[in-house]
Amino acid sequence: MSTPQFMRAVRITGHGGTEVLELTDVPVPAPQAGEVLVQVAAVALNNTDLWTREGAYGLPGDPKATSGWRGPIDFPRIQGADVAGQVVAVGAGVEGRLVGRRVVVDPAIYDSEGPDANPVGLMGSERDGGYAQYVTASAERVHDVTESPLTDDQLATLPTAYGTALGMIERGRLGRGETALVSGASGGVGIALVHIARARGARVVAISSGAKIDAVRAAGAHEVIDRAGDIAGQLRAAAPEGIDVALDVVAGELVGEGLPLLREGGRWVIAGALGGYDVTFDVRRLYLHNAQVIGSAMHTPAHFGLLMDLARRGEVQPVIAATFPLEQAAQAQEELARRGHVGKIVMHP
Repeated sequence: MSTPQFMRAVRITGHGGTEVLELTDVPVPAPQAGEVLVQVAAVALNNTDLWTREGAYGLPGDPKATSGWRGPIDFPRIQGADVAGQVVAVGAGVEGRLVGRRVVVDPAIYDSEGPDANPVGLMGSERDGGYAQYVTASAERVHDVTESPLTDDQLATLPTAYGTALGMIERGRLGRGETALVSGASGGVGIALVHIARARGARVVAISSGAKIDAVRAAGAHEVIDRAGDIAGQLRAAAPEGIDVALDVVAGELVGEGLPLLREGGRWVIAGALGGYDVTFDVRRLYLHNAQVIGSAMHTPAHFGLLMDLARRGEVQPVIAATFPLEQAAQAQEELARRGHVGKIVMHP
């Protein structure tokens, strides 16, 4: 298969609104030693796309600073962390048998080798991503899912949302028979948490709102409480014996309200701040009950391997909310920002 010299791509030219998204023709990247070239079949959107574009991550000591996920972004940058596609070329030192295989790319850039390495960068942020017809990736970070029953769209939804969810569940040590609380349950990570926690044999109590409640229940939540009501009261009624593990992408006031509802030795895992990053809670509820508050950023290589095993067996069924062509990246991001959907938004380059 011959690869063209140029490709269509959407990149950000700076921090700002959707006006900084630029549709352009750029050279197809050449895979370097140890890399492969992937023809992108589908790329999923994430909140990280919005926050990277807006520069909304802040800096240590300056939470209101305009910054990317791990500091300054090199512009222009092709966005898009979540890629499913086909390997069409390999760089030096990579086995040619990968060519033609259907793959999912682990978008994390890790701080070291080994299965428990920490993510310190992200494709689409610290290196160019999948808002394009082609993307390069380390051969170690592409996972062969040719035999998976999932569609390309479904596979593309997995890396960030399901990787983040599995990282939270692993770090929170959620076990069979335990009760899990899932906040923000209608979003990409929230639905993933419901799916994986349910597959783990946990009892899932989810927080959602309005018309999305039925969709969250259909995704597998045993109980769904309305975030517009008295959350603590509803939680006490839904889980009178308490919560073992909170899987929280909202934070804000929920942490202070919910921490007293943890059982002895409970774990509160935070991987987002949709409800606000300035958190206050009664620290006595932490140390007197041997509770833990755990930060969780994405996944490790070991977590991602577990996720790909689930994908190959079709044990998760991601929900696709909408699809867009690459040319409508701005509209796709605006749809994501409105948060009116359930599941994931996918683009087709």
